[in-house]
Amino acid sequence: MENIQACFRLNLPSFRLDVDLDVPARGVTAFFGPSGSGKTTLLRCTAGLERAPEGRLTVAGEVWQDAHHWIPTHKRPLGYVFQEASLFPHITVLGNLRYGRRRISDAARVSVDQAIELLGIGHLLERRPERLSGGERQRVAIARALAVNPRLLLMDEPLAALDLKRKQEILPYLERLHAELEIPVFYVSHSPDEVGRLADHLVVMEAGRVLASGPLAETLARLDLPIRLGEDAGAILDATVGTVDKPWHLMRLDFSGGSLWARDSGLPIGHRVRVRVLARDVSLADQLGHSSIQNVLDGRVDAISEDEHPGLALVRLQVGEAMFLARLTKRAASSLGLKVGKKLWVQVKSVALLQ
Repeated sequence: MENIQACFRLNLPSFRLDVDLDVPARGVTAFFGPSGSGKTTLLRCTAGLERAPEGRLTVAGEVWQDAHHWIPTHKRPLGYVFQEASLFPHITVLGNLRYGRRRISDAARVSVDQAIELLGIGHLLERRPERLSGGERQRVAIARALAVNPRLLLMDEPLAALDLKRKQEILPYLERLHAELEIPVFYVSHSPDEVGRLADHLVVMEAGRVLASGPLAETLARLDLPIRLGEDAGAILDATVGTVDKPWHLMRLDFSGGSLWARDSGLPIGHRVRVRVLARDVSLADQLGHSSIQNVLDGRVDAISEDEHPGLALVRLQVGEAMFLARLTKRAASSLGLKVGKKLWVQVKSVALLQ
């Protein structure tokens, strides 16, 4: 699979974008960073809405722009979902879905039925936008972006205008798109949960530049950058429900480095989940004893770094193919004789399902 290469240098009155990216042309690439870091400007350059004079954009081997070539926005095979749904108020949902398909060649046209089914909007087709809830409007907007058969889907904080309940309703639909479609997605968000649940690749931005870019779990495990998704540093793991212990209301989550027990959420065996393990919920031991902690894994110290607090250390641990982070006092690290390569027990106090 060829990649997406995006190189943009753009000078605005109070801002400069200077990025050079090479990311996978599959899955969800999330752009994360504070307001004003350049995430939306990068999406607008990708769409051709902002013209970077020194820009270059190649999508899976096809040049969309460079020094000698420019495809205008209306001819770029992309879908764009904004914070607001921006549906046409005078036509029905079905009319909104059909809009824009006229610019697609007959050979490239696909039925809108798949988009309707994926977003669960079949019962809304004859309604006009004013009769839709905020979550329904955004699902229609996403379906409309998919209906143009894009080679790249751009999503600029698509859930930012929704309340928590509506976000929780729509996230499963986004996860389904992720699982069932092969269209690469550029996803801008300020939400740690959205990034943790949806992203495959993470791009961290600050002041118009890229601080880090790489696979989600690998990038979050870096100790040289202050990357935080939410209240604390932590690891994100892809796991599968291995078994359910009904008497104790627990389920076993199997991942590449072992298994973790979590509270039973009613998920079926074989169901794929993504979990977060915060650094503050991980403790280390060089020998086992009786403990209330049920999740104990065989690990090895991979790296040790200074934490933001002068009395703490942040430790990266390799558990099978997975990486965990642990935060502990420097005194505890010294008493354990921590050093790179040391084997010890990784004790996980709690696990959070991202769902």
